Amino acid sequence: MSTIEKPALAPSAELEQLVAEADTGGRKPTGLTATIITAVAIAWSLFQIWYASPLPFTFGIGILNDTEARAIHLGLGLFLAFMAYPAFKSSPRAYVPIADWILALAGAFAGSYLFLFYRELATRPGQPIMIDLVTAGIGILLLLEATRRALGLPMVIVASVFIFYTFAGPYMPDVMLHKGASMSKFLQHQWLTTEGVFGIALGVSTSFVFLFVLFGTLLDKAGAGNWMMQISIALLGHLRGGPAKVAVVSSALNGVVSGSSVSNVVSGGIFTIPLMKRTGLSGVKAGAIEAASSINGQIMPPVMGAAAFLMVEYVGIPYSEIVKHALLPAIASYVALLYIVHLEALKIGAKPIPREALPAKTRLLRTGLGLSGSVLVLCLLYYGVLGAQAAFGASAPWILGVAALAIYLATLAYAARYPDLELDDPNSPILILPRAWDVTRTGLDFLIPLVVLLWCLMIEEMSPGLSAFWATTSIIAIVATRRPLLALFRRQSIGQAARAAFADLVDGLALGARNMIGIAIATATAGIVVGTITLTGLGLMMTEVVEFISGGNVIVMLCLIAVISLILGMGIPTTANYILVATLMAPVVVELGAQAGLAIPLIAVHMFVFYFGIMADITPPVGLAAFAAAAISREDPIATGFQGALYSLRTAILPFVFIFNPAMLLIGVENWTDTAIVVAVNMVAILLFSAATMNYFATRSRLWESAVLLVVCFALFRPDWWLNQLYPATVELPARELMTKVAEAPADQRIAFVVEGMNIEGDDIRKTVSLSLGDPKPTPQERLRAAGLTVTGLGDQVTISNVVFGSYAKRIGLEPGFQVVSVIQPAPGRPSLFWVYLPALALAVAIWWLQRRRVRSSSVIGAPVAATAKPAT
Repeated sequence: MSTIEKPALAPSAELEQLVAEADTGGRKPTGLTATIITAVAIAWSLFQIWYASPLPFTFGIGILNDTEARAIHLGLGLFLAFMAYPAFKSSPRAYVPIADWILALAGAFAGSYLFLFYRELATRPGQPIMIDLVTAGIGILLLLEATRRALGLPMVIVASVFIFYTFAGPYMPDVMLHKGASMSKFLQHQWLTTEGVFGIALGVSTSFVFLFVLFGTLLDKAGAGNWMMQISIALLGHLRGGPAKVAVVSSALNGVVSGSSVSNVVSGGIFTIPLMKRTGLSGVKAGAIEAASSINGQIMPPVMGAAAFLMVEYVGIPYSEIVKHALLPAIASYVALLYIVHLEALKIGAKPIPREALPAKTRLLRTGLGLSGSVLVLCLLYYGVLGAQAAFGASAPWILGVAALAIYLATLAYAARYPDLELDDPNSPILILPRAWDVTRTGLDFLIPLVVLLWCLMIEEMSPGLSAFWATTSIIAIVATRRPLLALFRRQSIGQAARAAFADLVDGLALGARNMIGIAIATATAGIVVGTITLTGLGLMMTEVVEFISGGNVIVMLCLIAVISLILGMGIPTTANYILVATLMAPVVVELGAQAGLAIPLIAVHMFVFYFGIMADITPPVGLAAFAAAAISREDPIATGFQGALYSLRTAILPFVFIFNPAMLLIGVENWTDTAIVVAVNMVAILLFSAATMNYFATRSRLWESAVLLVVCFALFRPDWWLNQLYPATVELPARELMTKVAEAPADQRIAFVVEGMNIEGDDIRKTVSLSLGDPKPTPQERLRAAGLTVTGLGDQVTISNVVFGSYAKRIGLEPGFQVVSVIQPAPGRPSLFWVYLPALALAVAIWWLQRRRVRSSSVIGAPVAATAKPAT
C-alpha cells in the first residue's frame, strides 16, 4: 500500500475533531444526509471551477457577473455551514436536526437572493420592496448565526458592535458622531448592494480564494503533502536538531498545500513532534517549534493565506507583485527559525539522525549533480516554453499540453519502477534516513501543477483566478489518473486503482468546499464591518482617533495596530482580522505617515496587518496552532504558546523593518547586485536578532553581548537611520521637475513628492507620498495617467487635476486640487550604506570571537578535571 497517499500515522480522534471544528465542521452525519452534504460540497467546487474557467465565454452559457457569483457562493456557504457545524457543543454530531435543515435552506435562499432575483432588483435600484428587506434582515441574522457556529462568538460580537454603531451614530461622542441610518437604508446597504456583505472581500473569496484552497486540498489528497514531508526528512534529518529543521522546512512546503495553521500543525506535527522529543527537545519546545513554523505557512509564496488575495483588490497591484514583495520576509522568517532550532539543538547537545554511510566524495558528487540537474531542468523548462510560444504562436498551448502529458507519463513510469515510500514510525527506536533522490523520484509528477501555477502567476501574469483554474485542472487530472497509471505500469489491478482514484477525487472536491465554509462566512461577515464604514464615514473619523491616541507618532501607531490585530486574532480568523484592521487602519497609517513626511508604501502597511493577524494563531491564551501542537506533544498549551511566541519574535520584528526599510519588500531595488546585497544583509540581520533573543550565539550570551547584537541588528535593518544623523537622505527639487523625473525613472520605480491642499473635511494638510510608476510611456503625462494621476503645470506650479477612482494614486490619498510642492530625490554625494554595514558586522564578529575564546578557555580548564574523573560504573 502506498504510504504517500495514506500515512501510517493517523491523527488521534481529539486532533481530528480539533481540525474539523476549526476548518471543515464538527458534524459527521451518515446516510442520505451525508450524501446531500457531499453532493452540495462537490457542486460548490464544480461551480467555482466553471466560474473561474474561460468555458462560459467559450460556449456562451452560464455567464455570471460578479454579484450573481458572490450570491451563489454565499448561498452554498450558508447551507453547508448550518449542515456541517452544530449549534452547540451538546448538539448531535451524527445527524442534522430539523431546525438546522430549515436554517440551511433559509440561508441558501437568502444568500442567493441577489442571484435569484437579479433582474427584478435591477429594475428598482434604491427602491427595495418589503420582501427584499425581510430577506435582507433574515439573511443578516442567519449570517451572524453561521458565523457563531463556524468562527465563534468573538466575530459575531465585532460585527454586532458595528451594526449597533450604525444606528447609534447620533448619540456617539463628537469624534465618532454621524447622522445614523434607518433600518431600510441599513438592510439595503448591507445585503442588496455590493457595499456590504457582497463586497470586495466576498468577491475575492469567490474569484480567487476558493480555487486556491481546492488546489491545496487536491494536492494533499494526491499525496504531495506527505511527499514534501519525506523530502524534508531526507534532506535535513541528518543535521543537528534535524527533526526540528524538518518541521520548519516541511511547514514552508506545506504552505503551498494548506492555508490553515491548525491543519498544517496536525499534518506535520504528528510525525515531527515525537521525533523532536526523541532527539532531546522538551515537549513544550517541540510543540512550539511546530506551531511557530506552521503559522508561517500562510506568508510563504506562491500560495499564501486567503488574506493575501484580498491585497490584490485593496492595494490594487497584481498578485505576482505581492508574491515578489512577500518573498524575502518569508524566507528570512524561516531561515531564522532554522537557526533558532539549531541553537536549541546546540544547547542540549542534540545528536543527528543516522543516515546511510557514504564517502565524502560520493556525497559531494551526488549533491552537485542534484543541484546542477535542478538548475538545468529549470533552464530547459523556461527557455523551452518561451521557445515553443515563439515558434508555434497560437498552437503553442496545445503543443505544450501534449509535452506536459508526455512528461507526466514519463515521471509516473519512472516512479512505478520503485516501491512506494514507507513512512517511518517516529516512536520506533531506530530510524535510518532515506536518500533524497529515492524520495524525490516517487513524486516528480507533483511538480507539474506547481509549475503550472507559478508559470501562470509569475511569467504569464494571468489573474489569480485563471492561474488557479489551470493549476486545479492539472491536479484534478493527476488525482484522477495517478493511481490507475501506476497500476498499469506495475501490471496491477487497474479497476481497483481507478475506483480508489475516483474516491480520492470525490473526497478532494468535497473536502475543498468544506475547507472554504469558514472563509466564505468570514469574508461575508467582514463585509458588514466594511459596509458600516462606507455607510457612516467611520474611516475618516478613525484618522482623528488614531492621531489623537498615538500623538501622530508612527511607531506608536504601528504598535497600536499590532496589538489590535493580536487581540482580534484571538477570536476571529486571519482573513476576517485582515479585512477589519486593513479597512480601518491601513489608510490611516499611510495618511498620518505622509503628513509626518514618511512615504510608507501601501503594500508595506497591508503586509504589516497580514503578519500580525497570522501571529494571533500562536499568541496565548487563544492560539489554535499552539493548542493543536500541545495536543500532540501532550504538554500545557499555554506554555507551548508562550514558547512559540518567543520563537515568533523573529517574525514579529519583520513588519516593523519593512515599514521603515521597504527594500526588504524589494521596493526600490533596481538590479541584481542591489538585490543580492539586500538579501544578504537582511539574512545576517535576522540571524543575529534570533541569536540575541535566544541569548545564544557561539555559546550562551551575556546580557551586554545580546544588547550589542541587537544594536548590530538595528544597524543592518535600518542603516539609513545612522546616516541620516550625519547626512540628509533626500533633497527637494522644485515641482516643475516632476515631469522630468517621471520620464527618467526606470520601469516599476517609485517617485516621491510633497503635496498640500485641503482635504474632504476642510483641513489644510501637507504630506509626502510615494507613487508607483509602471513601465515607461512615450510621455510622462501618459505614465502618470497609467498610475491614475493627471497633473497640469503653469510655470513653477503643478496642480493635480484628476485622480482616477480606485487607482493607486487614489489609494495613497491624492485628491484633485492638491498642489505639488516639491519632488523628493536621493541626496547626491551621500555615503554608501557599507559605511554602516562594515562596522556593524565587525562588532558581530568581535562578539563571536569573544564567545569562542570563552568556550576554548572553559574547555581547557575543564580538561584536567575530565581526565581525573572516575570512570562511570
